[in-house]
Amino acid sequence: MKQNLQKTLALIKPDLYRQTLLLPTVYQKLKDNNFTVLESQIIKWNYHQASQFYKEHEGKFFFERLTGYMTNGPFLALVLERENAIKGWRELIGPTQPDRARLQSPQTLRAHFGLTDTRNSFHGSDSDENFLKEYQLVFGKKHH
Repeated sequence: MKQNLQKTLALIKPDLYRQTLLLPTVYQKLKDNNFTVLESQIIKWNYHQASQFYKEHEGKFFFERLTGYMTNGPFLALVLERENAIKGWRELIGPTQPDRARLQSPQTLRAHFGLTDTRNSFHGSDSDENFLKEYQLVFGKKHH
């Protein structure tokens, strides 16, 4: 019997979502790592929505670049579940910077698909509390 099931938010960002032939590889990695996809939705943000999601980065040098990137096309939002999902998903996607991922964690998704620090192809919640906040911002409803 499974213990400690946890949910996390996974975003497949616009640069990778556009490359539809690569998405089956991502889904296979999810399956190989025992993730269950509980919800999925294609999202297209406006500037306000992206700004709310990345509010913690407001005022940082990359904020405008990040919000611009996240509004330039649709992306895929997934709710994933498994034991220790937050830690597991973050380990699977790897370091934020794809160049660092290629050196330190070459098996990770960002090492394979990430382009730059901003265009790094994935997002993952970093805590249960942030999962709940991010879920509401992305899906427009509270998680229950």
